[in-house]
Amino acid sequence: MYELGIVVVIGILIGSFLNVLIIRIPKDESVVFPSSHCVKCGENLKWWHNIPIFSWIFLQGKCAFCKDKISIQYPIVEFASGVIFALVYFKEGDLTLSFIVGGVFVLLLALSMIDFKFKEVPDSLNLLALSLAIFSSYELIDNFQNALLFAGGFTILRFYVSYFVKREAMGEADIIIGATIGGIIGIKLGLVTIFLSALLALPAFLIAGKRDMELPFIPFLAMALFIVYIGDDFFKSLLVSMYG
Repeated sequence: MYELGIVVVIGILIGSFLNVLIIRIPKDESVVFPSSHCVKCGENLKWWHNIPIFSWIFLQGKCAFCKDKISIQYPIVEFASGVIFALVYFKEGDLTLSFIVGGVFVLLLALSMIDFKFKEVPDSLNLLALSLAIFSSYELIDNFQNALLFAGGFTILRFYVSYFVKREAMGEADIIIGATIGGIIGIKLGLVTIFLSALLALPAFLIAGKRDMELPFIPFLAMALFIVYIGDDFFKSLLVSMYG
């Protein structure tokens, strides 16, 4: 329980920093300077304004200075990050691997938020997630090989789909995400992840299509990957029952 508490607290703190990355990286701003401040009035925040989750609650979701609304994104990302690290710790039982694997998933969370808000995917965070995925188990060679295979598969799929739909169907960011998927859960479960992500995305894309909205696909890939990772035993048994 002591280790779990440490993992959760660190996860929440990382989630707080993720909010900085989500807001600043798409704007090409430094993630270090200036210090935390209200994006509306520009006032520098005091340390007690920056306590993850609790400050947002105590301030009732408003800036302490100008009373402008603070996005609910902040506590949600912090809470989600803590939950992700907790679930990964339960899954891995290894403190070092928990932080590495948890790091992959919270980076995918940040990428999903950025993709959803800004319709772009920073290579810096995407490549960092891929690098961590290669070290997500002690089978580094296998992880690296699976990452390359998935990157190659996504690249070929990109050319085929783009050719038939007559426009760019996938971006380079999707290829890196594919490599991350292969690196962290392997080929078979990676294919399950792609299939599940399509199922998760289908209703949203149907609704978006009727409203002429553009939806990013990375959030669905990230969500599916986490589901398959957590429930890997179930999905492995399902594959065995289907294909022997």
